Amino acid sequence: MKILMVSSEVAPYAKSGGLGDVVGALPRALVKQGHEVAVVMPKYGCIDEKYVSQMEYKFFIYVPVGWRTKYCGVFEIVKDGVRYYFIDNEYYFGSKDIYQWNDLERFAFLDKAALEILKGIDFKPDVIHCHDWQTGMIPVILEGYYKEDPFFKETKTMFTIHNLRYQGIYDIETVADFFSLNMGYFVNDKLEFHGCANLLKAGIVYSNYVTTVSPTYAEEIQTPQGGERLDGLLRARDNCLFGILNGIDYEDYNPRKDSLIYEKYNLNTCIEGKKKNKMELQKELGLPVDGEKVMIGLVSRLVDQKGLDLIAEIMNELVGMDIQFVVLGTGDSKYEDMFRHYAWCNPEKVSANIMFSNERAHKVYAACDLFLMPSMFEPCGLGQIIALAYGTIPIVRETGGLKDTIKSYNEFTGEGNGFSFNAYNAQDMLYTIKRAIGFFSDKDVWKKLVKRAMKEDFSWEESAKKYIDLYEQL
Repeated sequence: MKILMVSSEVAPYAKSGGLGDVVGALPRALVKQGHEVAVVMPKYGCIDEKYVSQMEYKFFIYVPVGWRTKYCGVFEIVKDGVRYYFIDNEYYFGSKDIYQWNDLERFAFLDKAALEILKGIDFKPDVIHCHDWQTGMIPVILEGYYKEDPFFKETKTMFTIHNLRYQGIYDIETVADFFSLNMGYFVNDKLEFHGCANLLKAGIVYSNYVTTVSPTYAEEIQTPQGGERLDGLLRARDNCLFGILNGIDYEDYNPRKDSLIYEKYNLNTCIEGKKKNKMELQKELGLPVDGEKVMIGLVSRLVDQKGLDLIAEIMNELVGMDIQFVVLGTGDSKYEDMFRHYAWCNPEKVSANIMFSNERAHKVYAACDLFLMPSMFEPCGLGQIIALAYGTIPIVRETGGLKDTIKSYNEFTGEGNGFSFNAYNAQDMLYTIKRAIGFFSDKDVWKKLVKRAMKEDFSWEESAKKYIDLYEQL
């Protein structure tokens, strides 16, 4: 089959989070299974020069955005069998910021350009796979303007929700203008949403199939608690809604060959290897060097969704324990300042790395014994899966993809690959952290846990097969 993917971000070219990772890895997995995949994304100003120098200019066209007619250059990179097309317009995408104040107009241009360039690149898709609200209008445009075009006659659409909270809600008049739509589209069972237009809702209503990034999240978004005011619509589309777990790329996250960590290790050398990584990270961060000290890692956006309010509630108890806590991430200033404060007051126990650093993230995954991820909600989550690959045992709340990937350790049967708690409650989390630390002192139990974690396989191959099955159904 020919699959077209359209996304606002694609790793390694431009990404701000898990969306970029997914659309970076899934096309390669599909190509390995014999399918032809093209990916369309903006040519942002933040794309590294080493990638820009690989781009081949193909052609340009003009794309209508309401009454405006805008230049659209098309550049191509072919890598790992995937054809990547970069939409060039300096006004919309010349900035180094992936997201900015005029996103509605920018992504209206992207959505229209993604369809307009297909004849020029000679790619007639069987399925157009759209990701998140930024591409939610593509199925609408396809229905409104191209349904009589023989080129698109057999084309089906799939829409993936990566995080239901981000919906792309704008005033109706502006959306109607940029997409040249009449008011018939802005009614309750189409794009209208509490007096506004909702671009994520557009993708849900107009796509043939809707997917999200874990089976549990697919259930949660159909409830009033998790549905972000779209639960009724998602229940109505239940027969076309599927949850497929994200994977990770084990070429990028593999302690046996990771050049970013201090010392590589494998199943046979994992305990000593992790200890050496821990001691080197302790030196780098200015923490007391002690290979036997329990080190807990947090690599995250520092926002409420990630359970940071729970951590804030128990920070005094945490620093009173015989542990080291390493934080890496940026986010809300109240949480950034909280971790800075505790690191200043407890420099031997807390290291606050208020930054984004891919290299340091790899070092934290390799060095830590436990990985804390107590999310309020988590569509899939990649941190806990990456932690498993490095033999770092996750402590998670049972929600979304965290529930699907982490099974709490059972000391009676020996089963489980991490520790989990159910209620969104700081004391339950603290109890679970203490329970996990208790098992760390039992070297035999801990070695088995680390090895079991490293044996887990959440590669893209299995997830790609599930997507292919849906494409074939379409």
